[in-house]
Amino acid sequence: MSNEMVTIKNVTFEYTSAEDDKIAALRDINLTIQKGEFVVILGHNGSGKSTLAKLINALLLPTKGEVFVNGLSTLDEDKIWNIRQRAGMVFQNPDNQIVATIVEEDVAFGPENQGINPLEIRNRVDEALKIVGMSEYRKHAPHLLSGGQKQRIAIAGVLAMKPDCIILDEPTAMLDPLGRKEVMSTIKKLNKHENKTIIHITHYMNEATEADRIIVMSDGKISLEGTPREVFSQVDKVLSLGLDVPQVTELAFTLKKEGVDVPSDILTIEELVMSL
Repeated sequence: MSNEMVTIKNVTFEYTSAEDDKIAALRDINLTIQKGEFVVILGHNGSGKSTLAKLINALLLPTKGEVFVNGLSTLDEDKIWNIRQRAGMVFQNPDNQIVATIVEEDVAFGPENQGINPLEIRNRVDEALKIVGMSEYRKHAPHLLSGGQKQRIAIAGVLAMKPDCIILDEPTAMLDPLGRKEVMSTIKKLNKHENKTIIHITHYMNEATEADRIIVMSDGKISLEGTPREVFSQVDKVLSLGLDVPQVTELAFTLKKEGVDVPSDILTIEELVMSL
């Protein structure tokens, strides 16, 4: 049994502009994501990271090459439904994902559409709400919740469909710092305790420090790849791609330039304090 959750082979994706020009959003990408891995994809706007997410979920199909999710090709039309059950997607704006007027009905929406029996749906809804820490809000109206709570409900809705892999496309972009924290701790929990494969697209560098691996996209290609330490210790390179590094990493980098003997791969304030 293969341990690969997502395999992207020589994938190019082109879209047609208003002037009928072909524009490549992704060019010749090769990428493998293992089951249970927590991968963060970084890149400024237009780098191709959201296109990549939509290709994994079969919302888009590659112009060239092939995408496999748990061994199934997204080009195989008969398998699209299976692929979407295995790879659930959480989008940027939770308001666009909430369909019902009561939280638990919203979480039940996916499994109901899958034709799952009501007793099993009940169990799944309970379990999903428990995992995201929203059980006490089950009877609430979603539109009255905070942004972070809404996004956790959106994640519960995906969880209730029992995917192996969850793709999150900038799920914290519209949230305040507290909401971001809530969603990030939920994502970590899904990865560590529920063993879900996580593909998290973000433009917040501090969200990337927790990942197993970071992939940095630029101009439709993978520019950098490695553990958070490997990627963020290349401060100049990351900055040249129009991205930031975590503040504490940048501080360590500046101190090092000034002759202070600190490691260049510091990711947390605690590490910096200890080394100083």
